[in-house]
Amino acid sequence: MFMKWIMAVLVGLAAALAIYLMLYQYPSKEKTEDNSVSIEIPDTPADPAQAESVYRSNCMGCHGDQYQGKSGPALTTVGATMTRENIYKKILKGGGGMVPFENKLDDAEIVNLTNWLATFK
Repeated sequence: MFMKWIMAVLVGLAAALAIYLMLYQYPSKEKTEDNSVSIEIPDTPADPAQAESVYRSNCMGCHGDQYQGKSGPALTTVGATMTRENIYKKILKGGGGMVPFENKLDDAEIVNLTNWLATFK
C-alpha cells in the first residue's frame, strides 16, 4: 500500500515536471528565413584559391574535404539546387543546423565563397 502511494506521488511529480517544461522551458522555434528581401550579390569572378582557403578553414569540417557532406549537406551540386542569393544568405545567417558566418568572415570572403559555390553544378 505504501509503495502505491510513493509511485502515485512520483508519477504526479513527473507529470507536473513535464507540464512545466512544456510551458516554460520548451525552446522556441527557429525563425524561418525571409526570402522576400532581395540581396544584390556582385557578379564578380570567383577567386578559387581564396575561396578554397576560406572553405578549408571554415566549412570543410561539416561539408567534407571533397564537398561530399559530413554533419552538413553535400555541396557538390549546391549551385544547381540553390540560387546565389540563397547561398549567400545561408552562409551569412546560417540556419537549419548551420552556424552563421556574418561575424566570422568579411563580406568580400562571403561573396567570393558564394560565387565559387554557385559554380558547383
